[in-house]
Amino acid sequence: MGRRNSTSVPGFILMGLTDSAETQLVLSVLFLLIYLITGLGNAGMILIIRLDPQLHTPMYFFLTHLSFIDLSYSSVITPKTLQNLLTSNKSISFLGCFTQMYFLIVFAAAECFLLSSMAYDRYAAICSPLHYQIIMSTRLCHELLTGSYIIGLVDSTVIVLCISGLPFCKSNVIQHFFCDSSPILALSCSDTSEAELIIFICGGSISVLSLITISGYYVSILFTILKINSTAGKKKAFSTCASHLLGVTIFYSTMIFTYLKPKTSYSLGRDQVASVFYMIVVPMLNPLIYSLRNKEVKQAAIRIMQKRSCFRQLKLQGC
Repeated sequence: MGRRNSTSVPGFILMGLTDSAETQLVLSVLFLLIYLITGLGNAGMILIIRLDPQLHTPMYFFLTHLSFIDLSYSSVITPKTLQNLLTSNKSISFLGCFTQMYFLIVFAAAECFLLSSMAYDRYAAICSPLHYQIIMSTRLCHELLTGSYIIGLVDSTVIVLCISGLPFCKSNVIQHFFCDSSPILALSCSDTSEAELIIFICGGSISVLSLITISGYYVSILFTILKINSTAGKKKAFSTCASHLLGVTIFYSTMIFTYLKPKTSYSLGRDQVASVFYMIVVPMLNPLIYSLRNKEVKQAAIRIMQKRSCFRQLKLQGC
């Protein structure tokens, strides 16, 4: 490889998920439907929380930004994927490719620490209910949120600078439907072991640290719930964190399977399926998980609809 002419490629070709025209059409319809549900679900969640004063609590503050992140990194991936499926133009510029990668890592890393912040919120609510309002102050909520984005920005900057500085030669075809680290590293004509190590340390440390933090909080929550005497009290305490626990399980299981492994274990078909689920399906599931399993969100939606109905009736009567 060292003898090849190393050049900085002007752009890449995204091979996508399949070469079959029929399958591409089916996938484009499916992905468009998922993207619409993702957009409506997450935007609807943000709107409901903003409009209903009873949801202006730390938990729903974090949930608002979780919906924003899910909508954002779904928007980084899906439009370009739909373009590749529906047109013959599968190219993406060098800058466009690494810009896509940059924002994907920012939002993914920020979501890791945002989920940790939500776990801490549940820990404070269940383990220290009398001091909850003092612990989860507005200032702390904003500091946790700001910290999540700063960590995401730093992590993404280090990884993208590391990969974009590598020399690429001969092939510029990315065997994937978006600019992911593993298939791009495979195009480099230099030793990528150092870059892989940096990616593994940066990405792995964030994932593992946040997962350990969440696990620690939930162990404490579990012990606290077990100390509650009444069955109804245990059920109520557990229900307040069931949605978050389900969301964490789905998010981390798919992310760990997709990313926390060396380049040598990269498998085109398997990793593409995992990436579709992680990048496109999970952002759609989160608003469903946090709304369908949450009575407060359902009640808030009903209250908003009732208010709109009352305003319409008053407006008609005034006319």
